[in-house]
Amino acid sequence: MAYIKNLFDRNFLEYASYVIKDRAIPDLEDGLKPVQRRILHSLFEMDDGKYHKVATVSGHCAKYHPHGEQSINPALVVLANKDLFIDKQGNFGNIFTGDDAAAPRYIECRLTPLAKEVFYNPKLTVWADSYDGRNREPVLFPAKIPVILAMGVEGIAVGMSTKILPHNILEILEAEIACLTGKKIELYPDFPTGGYVDVSEYDGGNGKVLVRAKLDTSDPKRILITELPFGSTTESIINSIDTAARNGRIKILGINDFTTDKVEIEIKLARGVYAQETIDALYAFSECEQSISVNLLVIKNGLPAVMTVNEIIKYHAKQLVKILTRELELEKKELLDKLHLRTLERIFIEERIYKAIEKMKTAKGVFDAVLSGFKPFAKEIGTRKVTDDDIEHLLRIPIRRISLYDINKARDEMLAINARIKEINAHLKNITAYSVAYLKNIIAKIKANEEIGRGARKTVVGEFDKVIAKEVVKRDVDLKYDIKSGYLGTNVGGSKIAEVSPYDRILAIRKNGMYSVLDLSEKAFIGAEAWFIGAADKDLLAKTIFTIVYKEPESGYPCIKRCVIEGWIINKDYFLVPDGSEVLHLDIRPKFSFTVHYTPKPRLKVLSETFKAQDYNVRGLKAGGIRLAAKEADRVECK
Repeated sequence: MAYIKNLFDRNFLEYASYVIKDRAIPDLEDGLKPVQRRILHSLFEMDDGKYHKVATVSGHCAKYHPHGEQSINPALVVLANKDLFIDKQGNFGNIFTGDDAAAPRYIECRLTPLAKEVFYNPKLTVWADSYDGRNREPVLFPAKIPVILAMGVEGIAVGMSTKILPHNILEILEAEIACLTGKKIELYPDFPTGGYVDVSEYDGGNGKVLVRAKLDTSDPKRILITELPFGSTTESIINSIDTAARNGRIKILGINDFTTDKVEIEIKLARGVYAQETIDALYAFSECEQSISVNLLVIKNGLPAVMTVNEIIKYHAKQLVKILTRELELEKKELLDKLHLRTLERIFIEERIYKAIEKMKTAKGVFDAVLSGFKPFAKEIGTRKVTDDDIEHLLRIPIRRISLYDINKARDEMLAINARIKEINAHLKNITAYSVAYLKNIIAKIKANEEIGRGARKTVVGEFDKVIAKEVVKRDVDLKYDIKSGYLGTNVGGSKIAEVSPYDRILAIRKNGMYSVLDLSEKAFIGAEAWFIGAADKDLLAKTIFTIVYKEPESGYPCIKRCVIEGWIINKDYFLVPDGSEVLHLDIRPKFSFTVHYTPKPRLKVLSETFKAQDYNVRGLKAGGIRLAAKEADRVECK
């Protein structure tokens, strides 16, 4: 048994780790899930500037992704609809209506210039074997911007989940520039569907946001929805409005969807209902307003980590500096290698060193002759040694190239290389300024070509109060009470006692002093004798003083209790007076007089007394009443 338990524990941990790191949670460094990374890698390998069938891309990607094309195709469509790194052609679905994309064989895609700018650098990319060992795939792309914030992502793993909202690509780059220049960072979500967002509780990506649709109420008899809240489609928002209308929350005549590449949902209002008075009901009872909880969980250095938006910007600002430094150093090294070879080629050809090898009969003799020929030019060659590889390169130069060698052209090339090395050294000394210039260059490219990115902000950031449904809904439901049967509800045959809303709870106080709070229902039994029935509104009840005049159980002496009902558990019975007492009167007026009539008895001269309720203090619900007289009470008359 212990062996089986250990086996299950080990397998579960391996499975959980795999789902978290290799399926559901994106990596901080390049902001991609593994399937997205493999799709982009496939597109880099296939890139020839032309569009490729999505089916072809999926087939190519299957070499790297072990879960097949059924998982690759939807991931590619989602990635393409981000409008950042994949240029699409054909029907990729509609993010507004929720319509699916066409079959992969009918749609095409290719990389955008932004993808090549941000991700592609094979010389700096770390590679690993694919799942079957036949190919090599990137472990992570050296991404130059915080892709994870630009795209947004949602994923559910074992024991954890992530929900990161998309942000505007231009604002992300501006935030990186602000971070590099020591300025304040301020970054909020931006959604492709537009609408409004309240970020007062965003908490750096780990709180929540309130999103709303954009409504056009210029016509008082109709409402147009022109932009959707994030997470909704035209179909889901229409269904939510239809449901609210059927439940009597909103009064409409009809709803029409004219959405194409822009959202246009028309809501025709019922007679006597106007647009301005319907807005709050739409926010309260439909998807026109939603609260979205967010959790910025990423894989950082191989482990799950919860971060904030500002922390991600700072991390990527440092990463950008490191990547650009490595690129410059790599380019410098390659230029120095090229300069070294060009110098050797020039000396080898101009000084006719190749003539010295004509009489040599062995390979060693040839190598030694070339090395000897370079000794007089050691100062020009510099500190770098002439290696066997260098000599091998020189010996492979064809005779035609030697005969057509252009000395001036070679020197111009070497001057250009030296100038570029000098420029690289200047960039390395001022790497922060170079990084800022790099980001500004990307911003300029995006603004010049809207197809590269989403461009200007679509979602308006503001602050608005959440509409509470029970405050918006009208109290137009008839609450009835049948005294004979003791039933209370909306579907009983008794008399109407109040108008309530579907969200109201009902407070019922019976003649024995017991009270309870009930959910509004069609029919509920409370008994044939009730002193008070009304809406259990906590704000209203907190200001309502209940005055109860009752008879003590054994002596029958009259007592008064004044209290406020502030809290309760639904469907639980409570007593305002001691068990067995008889309630003579219940009142909710703050000031009134009442007369207690006593039971006639021998030697009892005073048969009634009048009291003022306001003369007695308000006490707690569990406190006992105050005795009014040491005489048996018969009845109470109220003025």
